[in-house]
Amino acid sequence: MAPSTPQGRLNAALQKLSNNPAGSAQRFYALGEAAKESFEVGNKEDARKYANELLTLAPSFPGDWNYGNAIHDGNMVLGQIALREGKMDEAKSLLLKAGTSPGSPQMNSFGPNMSLARDLLAKGEKETVIQYFGECRVFWAMGHDQLDQWTKDAKAGRQPDFGANLLY
Repeated sequence: MAPSTPQGRLNAALQKLSNNPAGSAQRFYALGEAAKESFEVGNKEDARKYANELLTLAPSFPGDWNYGNAIHDGNMVLGQIALREGKMDEAKSLLLKAGTSPGSPQMNSFGPNMSLARDLLAKGEKETVIQYFGECRVFWAMGHDQLDQWTKDAKAGRQPDFGANLLY
C-alpha cells in the first residue's frame, strides 16, 4: 500500500533514491516524487536540489516514458519555490517551461499537476496561466473540455476547480 501522507511519500521516494546510483533510470523515476514531496513537507532546499537533478538528468532519457513528467515536474517545483521566494517573473517563466513538456502516459490521460497554476492565479497572474493551459492542450487531448472550463474561469477571475490535478 502506498503511503498516504506527504512525509510517508517523501520517505518512500528517498528510499528509492538511496537504492539507486546517480544517473540510473530508477533514480530518474524517483526524483520527481522526491522533489514534489520535499516541497510539500516544506523542505525547499531539498526540493530545489532534486528538481534540478531531475532536469539535469532528463536529457539522458529523451525517449523514456517519464521524460515529459520530468520536464513538467522539475519546472513546476522550481516555479513553486520561486513563487514562495517572491520571484514572480521566474515562477511564471518556469510554469511556461513546465508546459513545454511533450507529455507522458500519465499527463496525456489525466493532465498535469496544476498547483503552480493555482498559486499564480491566486496572485492575479491569469494571462500566464491561460497561456500555460494552451500549452497543455498539446499533450492533454483528453482534457480539452477541462482546459476550456479552467480558461473560462480564469478569464472571469474565478479560481478553477482543479480537483485531482492538484494531487499528482
